[in-house]
Amino acid sequence: MEILIVRKPVDQETLDALAKEWHQTLVKGVADIKTGLVALGGEWHIDANNRLLEEGSEQKDLWGFNIYPKEKGDAAIEYNSLINIRPIQGNRSMEITSEETRHAVRKVAALAVPFLGL
Repeated sequence: MEILIVRKPVDQETLDALAKEWHQTLVKGVADIKTGLVALGGEWHIDANNRLLEEGSEQKDLWGFNIYPKEKGDAAIEYNSLINIRPIQGNRSMEITSEETRHAVRKVAALAVPFLGL
């Protein structure tokens, strides 16, 4: 399965297929917090990151996260990715430390996978 650029909400079956293809229990994702696009899938976050760059996104707007298809709410998302290490943007760890950025990522992810209750 290829990396999916989410243009309309994804259903449980699609998310489960992405998880099965790559990591079994989770799906890597990258959110463009400016345009609202999300890329899901890939072995590494950089794979989805690069697909969004091909779509015209800017690196400064891209943030990585993980989605757990079998969870709901807070347990369904984590904000960890190597692409999130951005000292120039004030994020010095893999974890997104800014509450504002976390909120923006969660908002975009919630539109992509509404059944997770994000």
